[in-house]
Amino acid sequence: MKILIVHNAYQQRGGEDSVMEAEKKLLLSAGHEIIEHFRHNDEIRDYSFTQKIRLAASTVWASDTYHFFRRFLRAERPDIAHFYNTLPLISPSAYHACREEGVPVVQAIQNYRLFCPGGNFFREERACEDCVEHSLLRGVLHGCYRNSRPQTAVVASMLAIHRGINTWVECVDAFVVCTQFAREKFISQGLPANKVFLKPNFVFADPGSRSVPGAIPLVVGRLSPEKGMRLLPAAWARLGRGMPLRIVGDGPLREEIRSAFARSNGSGVVFTGWLPREKTIEALRNARFLIFPSQCYEAFPVAIAEAYSCGVPVIACRLGAMAEIVRDQVTGLHFNPGSAEHLADRIEWAMNHPAAIEEMGRAARAEYESKYTFEENCRQIMQIYAATIGRVNSRSDHAHLDCLAGQGIH
Repeated sequence: MKILIVHNAYQQRGGEDSVMEAEKKLLLSAGHEIIEHFRHNDEIRDYSFTQKIRLAASTVWASDTYHFFRRFLRAERPDIAHFYNTLPLISPSAYHACREEGVPVVQAIQNYRLFCPGGNFFREERACEDCVEHSLLRGVLHGCYRNSRPQTAVVASMLAIHRGINTWVECVDAFVVCTQFAREKFISQGLPANKVFLKPNFVFADPGSRSVPGAIPLVVGRLSPEKGMRLLPAAWARLGRGMPLRIVGDGPLREEIRSAFARSNGSGVVFTGWLPREKTIEALRNARFLIFPSQCYEAFPVAIAEAYSCGVPVIACRLGAMAEIVRDQVTGLHFNPGSAEHLADRIEWAMNHPAAIEEMGRAARAEYESKYTFEENCRQIMQIYAATIGRVNSRSDHAHLDCLAGQGIH
């Protein structure tokens, strides 16, 4: 199969970038031909003021992108186009080009930006659905995209216009979400249920389950507000002095979090910054458990799947996707959203019940083997492609028959 992958990479590497790369490797390993159209937000750094003004308009509709895709698709004739992120350099006009050229479109969904300009249903340290319950103007008012009202207005305009012309419904043939929570959320907002497929993220290379339990709690993730990192120092202040913790990651809250730990019982906390994947896996294998404190809905944190692959249980917030992926008292523990006190209680319980945590680790590994392997993901993605291509072919056949009927040919 010849597959076109379309992605606009972020300046600060994110989960969508990692998922795109993993799925590209998966498809190549399965013997498929990959062609690419990639843009990177680093391009914007060299833009002039005038170019940045033009970018606002092209985010909504880029005529050059539309015409480029028409030519590119005619030349390459892919069997299917798999989109990841299009914001801001690849506009939704690319979907329309695919529709015009008869190329089926699969849209991977790794955030909630179709209905939230900020992409994560998060504001002021809590989950927020104001743009769903009221209007996208709420997001503009609060500057939810990059803390900028003008930039949020551009994203909100793009969403509103393409809702109005039915881009998502008519030009996207399949949406791939990672959890049942996300599937229900998107269907409730108007996406056709028969186009919304469930396929979790996965671990490309199986690291194998660890043979002995780890000793130190671990956090892996971006040090930013929506990831719940401010809860950690507050939780550690409630735990015994010297309680160890290893934090793999970086972000805008790094110095704030470091200072907060210094004021609390944080003498056993070690910051490593970002690590290469193999070093992160090594850290997971040596962890007692993974703490995933995120306070937004999330799509599907790859860190949780990686922890499961190593046989490591997860302590996560009882919210959104995490409440679904982490099964309380089975593959890990839940804590209440926003509660540093409850998080500290769950950590203390986990440290004091090593046998139970070890059993949860075995259950986590079994969860990985049944849901998050390369082989299972490959099977699922090919099923989605087959269903999508079949739907588009059926649509084309019906259109052809309608045309013949209109000419009096039966």
